Amino acid sequence: MSRKQTIIRGTIILTITGFLSRFMGFFYRIFLSRTFGEEGVGLYQLIFPVYALCYSLTTAGIETAISRTVARKVSLGKEREAREFLLTGLSLSFFLACICMIVMQKNAAFIASSILGDERCIPLLTILSYTVPCSAIHSCICGYCYGLKQTSVPASAQLIEQTTRISGVYLLYRLVIKDQGNAPIAIAVCGLVIGEFFSAAYTLSILPGFLKGRRIKKAIRRNASSSDSVRKTFPSMTAGILYRQLKELLPLSVPLTANRVLINLLQSIEAISIPGRLQRYGLGTSEALSLYGVLNGMALPCILFPSAVTSSISIMLMPTVAEIQASDDRQEMLDIIKKVTGACFILGLFCCLTFLLFGAWIGITLFGSRTAGKFILTLAWICPFLYTNSALSSVINGLGKTGSTLFVNTFSLLIRIAGVFYAIPLFGIQGYLWGLLISQLAATLLSAWIIYRNIRVKRPVRAGNRL
Repeated sequence: MSRKQTIIRGTIILTITGFLSRFMGFFYRIFLSRTFGEEGVGLYQLIFPVYALCYSLTTAGIETAISRTVARKVSLGKEREAREFLLTGLSLSFFLACICMIVMQKNAAFIASSILGDERCIPLLTILSYTVPCSAIHSCICGYCYGLKQTSVPASAQLIEQTTRISGVYLLYRLVIKDQGNAPIAIAVCGLVIGEFFSAAYTLSILPGFLKGRRIKKAIRRNASSSDSVRKTFPSMTAGILYRQLKELLPLSVPLTANRVLINLLQSIEAISIPGRLQRYGLGTSEALSLYGVLNGMALPCILFPSAVTSSISIMLMPTVAEIQASDDRQEMLDIIKKVTGACFILGLFCCLTFLLFGAWIGITLFGSRTAGKFILTLAWICPFLYTNSALSSVINGLGKTGSTLFVNTFSLLIRIAGVFYAIPLFGIQGYLWGLLISQLAATLLSAWIIYRNIRVKRPVRAGNRL
């Protein structure tokens, strides 16, 4: 199967899984809101920034580093080193996740009262902490599968996580209602733990067989393996091997981890500041919050919905780029980057045109808000750049230039924050939308320049020009 066919096949699997998962999540959110009420759902949403920060610190960078490095090593025929790298990354991520879990449990009261501002989050944070080690396990194994461009396992893990989470919450709800008559929102947090646990258990169960052979069917048939086969599957990790793997892992994962943490922090600053800056523009507190809610709860989710396709493409693109880089075929690298980024840009143009034509109708029909329609019309212009940037970022990570990804994302977010602090007081929410458009354009140009600098084809030097 060619690289192009592999990318298309993996993208289709991940896209279908993503849309199915979002579809299930849509009805699940309806169930939560009707079962636990707006206040309960508000508490549930309040703890997610803490979870996102823990995931960024312990797993996000390591998962991407595993995916990139495994693809490169396998293309060079170094499958044993790829397995060693997985084991090193998985061990490090799980160790960090356990530390993070303990820190969350020990400081749940401080985080809830001083940072989140609601002591009712204390038991929720304690329960949530158990998701972090499970998330580290299945994320690292999925990163390994992405490196092999085998998307069936991550797709299955995602569906298992979503299905068991929803089923677990419903069953717990029925049991608690039967005994006590009312159910706390902590049940929904328990559902997160259930989903992450089953997803981790699934990926661990197929890992021994999957490491022996690339084919998923063979992996499942060999799943009933003894401890001896597991020892044969995983290489013995000496101190020298561990040091060598960490020396390769950390330069890749640390910038990616810093990137995710910084993005979370900057996005938090941005989200917290927008309502206040709208008040500086002259809006009342209620009006400012309402406008912010329309932007983040209606317009932006609508613009981001097609990104399920580009996100799937980006996941497949990064290991492919790493694989081509290992073979040092620059022309093939240019060809695949042009085709994939061109496809993302064309999709962005199509979505831009669609939102320009039907944005006002979408706002009124789906959300019952003319303001949402106006926001969609303005945000439509970012679609070509927004969808292309995800592919460009994956290319940069695939090339191993994770520090450049950190620079691009930081620069882009600083433009957005500047729009919040300086443009909103002068032009209202329209100033923020302009800042958002400029930031996406700047990220596209910077990413394209970085890629060009790293993969431009060297022209052959003529004999007469050597003098």
